[in-house]
Amino acid sequence: MNKLLATLIAGFFAVGAFAQAPAAATPATPAAPVKVEAKAEVKAEHKAVKEEKKEAHKVHKSEKKAEKSAAPVAPAAEKAPADKK
Repeated sequence: MNKLLATLIAGFFAVGAFAQAPAAATPATPAAPVKVEAKAEVKAEHKAVKEEKKEAHKVHKSEKKAEKSAAPVAPAAEKAPADKK
């Protein structure tokens, strides 16, 4: 029982020392600028796609409007169903 208790106490000291040890020297700062540049690039692409979509919508809308104005207007009598005449 004494050996078990001594082993547990030694284990707790080892865990405590391991938890307080400084982390490995891995620089985290070089990854940040690359991420920012990539984010800016994605934003620029998104903005360009959005502008293209907006322009396509305007063209489609103007074509539809022109098509509607070019269509002949039928009198109301011609629009009535055949059984109503």
